[in-house]
Amino acid sequence: MNQRSLFLYAAAGFSVALFVQRGIAFQAAATPPGVPSQPAPPSGQRALTWEQVKARFDAANPALKADALGVEQSRADEVTAHLRPNPQFLFSADGVQIAPNHGVWQPLNGVQMQTNLSYLHERERKRELRTEAAKDTTRVAEDNHEDLKRNLEFSLRSAFIQTLQAKAALKLARDDLEYYDKIIGISRDRFRVGDIAQVDLDRIELQRVQYESGLQTALVNLRTSKIQLLQMLNDRTPVEQFEVDGAFDFSADLKDLEQFRQVALDERPDLQAAIEQIEQSKVAHKLAIANGSTDPTFAGWWTYDGSFNNPNAVNALGLSVSIPLRIFDRNQGEKAKTLIDIDRSQQLTESTRSQVFGDVDSAYAQVQSNITLLKPYKERYLAQSTRVRDTVTFSYQHGGASLTDFLNAQSDYRTVQTAYLQLVGTYLTAVSQLNFAVGREVIP
Repeated sequence: MNQRSLFLYAAAGFSVALFVQRGIAFQAAATPPGVPSQPAPPSGQRALTWEQVKARFDAANPALKADALGVEQSRADEVTAHLRPNPQFLFSADGVQIAPNHGVWQPLNGVQMQTNLSYLHERERKRELRTEAAKDTTRVAEDNHEDLKRNLEFSLRSAFIQTLQAKAALKLARDDLEYYDKIIGISRDRFRVGDIAQVDLDRIELQRVQYESGLQTALVNLRTSKIQLLQMLNDRTPVEQFEVDGAFDFSADLKDLEQFRQVALDERPDLQAAIEQIEQSKVAHKLAIANGSTDPTFAGWWTYDGSFNNPNAVNALGLSVSIPLRIFDRNQGEKAKTLIDIDRSQQLTESTRSQVFGDVDSAYAQVQSNITLLKPYKERYLAQSTRVRDTVTFSYQHGGASLTDFLNAQSDYRTVQTAYLQLVGTYLTAVSQLNFAVGREVIP
């Protein structure tokens, strides 16, 4: 390398701060025609935060609303389970003459009339156990509803993060294209005064297609992300009028793993549903035993003009007790089935508890890994990529760097900035996965 080049590189190094502050000539240049500008939000339209998006989702998502109605149906079943058996009423008339006999026809003379009232008496707390079983079913339905909400909100959060990442990528693509267009403008001025050759100008201008392609890809990705988010919100707002806002960054603060594990054991709705399922199985077994007991039916009746041994008993009362003989059917099958179901529910609960630990541990490790990768980017790489780009650009404009060095510096800058955005998106997704594994938002 000749002395002139060394001198220019040294001068570039000492002039970076001044270059960044004043922006040289292209920092003051206007945006060339053809560069898409950032669309202004519609009048009165505010960007939705994550809490607002989640509130709209809870109120409008049809799948969530349909499942909530299922919980209400389960509560209605509690009313049915608590009902007592209805008493039975019977009225009968016998002895109506339907044809004359020896010329005499008195159809209602001597008709026997009878009313019967009976009631099934349930023993062994059958009704109370049915009610308790129905309430357990409702509690399981509520936990399952919360688990469905947890799964749907995870998908919603992923779509929200994807939209924020697409917005950040679009801003980066716009800034890169604007920056490069100013470089092209300065390069054309240098060409007119004979400072660079036509082939160098052509190579610089040809690189613009990459920035244009990146911008269009970012626009399509943002629009697609918004459409997905609107679909989950069951919202018919035009895409152009829909906007979300949130922090697209990371935090290096992370609590201990054991704290997340404990919260998951207390909060995970699928684990709570599994625990409730054990209690439901136990109550079902008690009910099966109770259903194997004998329920008597008590009855009483009044008879008018009956044929009794007492000829004076024109009006008579009768009582009866009916007791089924449970000789063969004592509900043996349901007793055995529900007893097995208790053990099955316990095993499923242990499996769910193990799954909870696995989910939390995996998500926690992913968040840790992303924080480790993001720290050097925020502390060094982002600033270094900007400094190298600006330094090489300054040097190239003053003849101290080759065109290849200039283009490589531009490419390296884009690579580092894009990688950082992708890592932040991955981090936020991992945080969402950790919240999902824990059962509630432990990291905003």
